[in-house]
Amino acid sequence: MDFNVKKFASDAGVFFTRAVQFTGEKLGQSEKTELDAHFENLLSRADSTKNWTEKIFRQTEVLLQPNPSARIEEFLYEKLDRTVPSRPNNGELLGQYMQDAAKDFGVGTPYGSTLMHVGDCERRLGSAHREFLQTSAISFLTPLRNFLEGDWRTISKERRLLENRRLDLDSCKARLKKAKLAESKAAAEHELRVAQTEFDRQAEVTRLLLEGISSTHVNHLRCLHEFVEAQTAYYKQCHLHMQDLKKELDRFPNAFAGKPGHSMASDGSSSPGKAVDPLDVASTVETDTLKIEEVQAPATGTRKAKVLYDYDAADTSELSLLADELITVYTVPGMDSDWLVGERGNQKGKVPVTYLELLS
Repeated sequence: MDFNVKKFASDAGVFFTRAVQFTGEKLGQSEKTELDAHFENLLSRADSTKNWTEKIFRQTEVLLQPNPSARIEEFLYEKLDRTVPSRPNNGELLGQYMQDAAKDFGVGTPYGSTLMHVGDCERRLGSAHREFLQTSAISFLTPLRNFLEGDWRTISKERRLLENRRLDLDSCKARLKKAKLAESKAAAEHELRVAQTEFDRQAEVTRLLLEGISSTHVNHLRCLHEFVEAQTAYYKQCHLHMQDLKKELDRFPNAFAGKPGHSMASDGSSSPGKAVDPLDVASTVETDTLKIEEVQAPATGTRKAKVLYDYDAADTSELSLLADELITVYTVPGMDSDWLVGERGNQKGKVPVTYLELLS
């Protein structure tokens, strides 16, 4: 118990003495041993490397795992030296939901069949993303973490030790200046030589560690190239999966050609009209065999209509429309209820109801 009290008192005394010494240096009242310019440059480069490596590491973590709760969970499992439980990621989960929905709606329906194909693509994208995360963690994040938690901690420890050696050296210099008696001067000179030797030895150790930062940059450069290669492979794989999906969907009947939804997708506009049902569209494509050129306007039943949105005709049986123009419209037997026959002067063709405002 007595030993601990004495040690505590001694440590407190050293702390107080160094606090006074630091204050004196700041005020210019105490001598401070300066490091050479090369050493200062090494210190500055090391600090810059640490700061930017830490920022890049943290932001890469956010890029790879945007969910902070998931990052905390991974951190805890890592500290406990346990494996993170395997669970589907967002892409794999979305794909599973789509495929389950397809089974419920019916795989034979246009919507169900599309859901099944898109769901399979989403699951493959999720699997590719999982592989990308694993590759990036091993080739990029781990080396950065090893530097921050390994090499940098060693450098920081040796720098603190060097600072203590410098304070001891400057303290010895101050005592030598204050010594009056010959014996006191001799003792102070001996302490100064010992302190100078320890300072020089520690400075050399710290210098070697700081010069190793160049090797750290080379290593991180290699890791950066591997990270870029992993990203390139991942995005290339995603592009191939999406191309395959597009080819699969292009094999389906062009159910949206000539419907309002097709025009809206092509020109980027939107309308508050009724939703388009793929089943109704498919039925229309298969059954609507009316020949527009043979259709005659009825004696009664024609109406004026105001065009709400621009519409580009998908084929010669349709009539292109311009927003705000007025046209004459009417229906004919056997025509799908989502369409009317429109006339503008000598021009005639099918027009979508959802693009019109019927006037009395």
